[in-house]
Formats: sequence, structure tokens, C-alpha cells
Amino acid sequence: MENGYVVVGAGLAGAKAVETLREEGYEGPIALIGAEEERPYERPPLSKGYLMGKAAREKIYVHPADWYAEHRVDLRLGLRATAIDPAGHTVTLSDGHRLGYAKLLLATGSSPRRLTVPGADGEQVHYLRTVQDSERIKAAIRPGARLVVIGAGWIGLEVAAAAREAGAAVTVLESAELPLLRVLGREAAEVFAALHRAHGVELRFGVQVTEVTGDGVRLGDGELVAADAVVVGIGITPNTELAEAAGLEVGNGIRTDRHLATSAPDIWAAGDVANAFHPLFGRPVRVEHWANALHQPRIAARSMLGQDAVHDRVPYFFTDQYDLGMEYTGYVEPGGFDRVVFRGDRAAREFIAFWLDGGRVLAGMNVNIWDVTDPIRELVRSGRPVDPDRLADPAVPLDRVGLG
Repeated sequence: MENGYVVVGAGLAGAKAVETLREEGYEGPIALIGAEEERPYERPPLSKGYLMGKAAREKIYVHPADWYAEHRVDLRLGLRATAIDPAGHTVTLSDGHRLGYAKLLLATGSSPRRLTVPGADGEQVHYLRTVQDSERIKAAIRPGARLVVIGAGWIGLEVAAAAREAGAAVTVLESAELPLLRVLGREAAEVFAALHRAHGVELRFGVQVTEVTGDGVRLGDGELVAADAVVVGIGITPNTELAEAAGLEVGNGIRTDRHLATSAPDIWAAGDVANAFHPLFGRPVRVEHWANALHQPRIAARSMLGQDAVHDRVPYFFTDQYDLGMEYTGYVEPGGFDRVVFRGDRAAREFIAFWLDGGRVLAGMNVNIWDVTDPIRELVRSGRPVDPDRLADPAVPLDRVGLG
């Protein structure tokens, strides 16, 4: 292949990047390199509909199987990029081939953090990142099975919900006092704790895992929590090794500017791995959610084509657990807020929560209330102070909650 555009990482971000390159009129060669044998697919169904058996496998894929050939995308699966030579504009692949590139996009994603206790590599221990992971967990959460989930973050809670709906007995182990405490703060975190308790999940907070045995998970006080299967959801780590070895600037991901360009000429980054400067926040931000992998690559692709494309979208993510549907718009550093304002009925799980700092809305989370993401996004983007009493009043439209 003559030097064209190379995308390393064949997930949602990589697929959307090559799609945008063709939509924007690029006619040259494109290579899309993926470590998995599967063509690009979306990950949210792996802990939601697909895990619960409500979504067919074909529904998870970004494009039909023949899309890549039809759009002249050289899709190379089951291969890893092992080295980048920024000076020589080449990428070395795990099969020994070297690809020249004119422009390169790194969409290498992230990997689950591993549990580092004795027995953590046992056959009954699962992580959730790939479609094969989801299928193994699906097989493990049969009716009557005992599942222990280590980590009460979004993935852990979604797996717990799917397992309960499948009829498994579920225990969640978390070192903090509440699920999602660092992300949401105490008041909102208590909503999710109550939700899971109401559906029969045993929540164990303030505990430390010291060992995984064939019979279960041992805690710091010596207690053994019985388990037939264990799912570990203790966060993810951006896959920066390739970029770091090539001399690119890294730090909580691959550092980029607002156009998603890295510190090396002709190399961009997008998705989970990108720690991108965000004009709205005035600092680099790395977001690990589906919407970022969907939208960021479009900016990167347009920037690669020489357009003045800027990544300034307000972060967004969603979750579905039992009968609770939630959308979250905005961005808050852990502990980076001074007040949470609720609008609606928390007990009935129909409300909006707003995280404020200095009277300005940093983020909003709508729970079982719909069609409000646009006004929430405007509150976040505007940066204008709001009246907390009006913000809490469902009778006041969200576009009229400002001061004065």
C-alpha cells in the first residue's frame, strides 16, 4: 500500500474515523489495524443488551461486514501495531510488515485494570472488554449461580443488574462507602445503592479483597464470600505503550491539542486513549465513554484532512440498570463540585441532579426523565451562574434558571 492514512485500533473510534475520511472526500489508501479478530463493534451492549440476551450479535457491529471492502478500507484484523517510527512515517505490525503512512490516527483504546491478589488469574475470574468476555460472563450468570462483582463502578453495576435479571445471586464488593462515590458524590450515589438493594443485590462496602479461591473471594478480615464466578470492574488504563515508545507526549493517555493532534507531526489520537485539550474546560480531559469514541474520531479525521476541526463537545454518557435509565451530560473532576441540586423525586427515581461549583452547572444527570439533555448541555456550556432554588423547581424551565 502506498503511503496513505493508517488507523491503529479497530473499535468504534477507528471505524468512525475511516467512515468520516471517506465521507469527507478522501480517496487515498486507508488501512485500519485491529488486534481482535472481530470487525469493529460497539462496547455498551456488552454490559447491557447483548449481555442480557436482548440484542443480537449482529446489532453490535459498527458497519456491515462488506462495508470496508466497498469503501476501500484495508481492514487488517488479528494484528497489533508493535512500533511507530515518527521520523520515517512507518508503523510496524505484529506480523512483521511495515506500513508507511502520510497521516496516522491512534485509537488504541484502553484495557481493564487487573486485580493483583493471589488467585486473580483463575478461570472463574472475568473482565469485560471484548465481545468474547461478554459471552463468557453471559454463560456464567445462569439462574442460581453465585456471582461476585469486585468494583461498584458503572461496568460493575451494569453487570450486577444483568446478572440479577438472569436469576443469579449477586454480591458487589467495593472499597469505598458507596457505589460511584468519587464520581457522583454521596447523595446521588445513594440512589444507585438503593436501586441495587431493591433488586436483591448484596452490597458490601469498605471491604478489601485479598485472595480469589476456587470457592470465592476472601476479604481482608478473613471472610470468604462464596462465588461460582467473579467479575472484576476496577477501572481501565489507556493503552499508551505504543505512543510512549515512539516518543509521543503521554500523561493519563496520549496528550493532544484541541484538534486531537499529538506532539508528533502527522499523528493524531482519539477515543479512550486520548487526553485531549478541551477548550470549554481549559485543560486536557480524557473521557472513557461511548459518545467520546463516537464523536471524537470525526474531529480527528477532519483535522487529518487539514480542516480546522475542534474537539469541544460536552461529554455525555448513559446507563441502563433494571428500570432505571440515566443520561449524564458534562464533566466533573472527583470532588470538583461544591453542591448538588436535585429537581424531581429521588425516591421515585425520576429526577435530575446538577453538580455546581461557584453557582455554575458543571454537569447534569437525568434519571428516568427524557428529552432534557439539550438544555442541560446549554447550562454546562454557558458557564452562567444559576439560581439553585429555580434550578430545583420542576415548574421552572431549564432555560430560565439563571440569576437575574
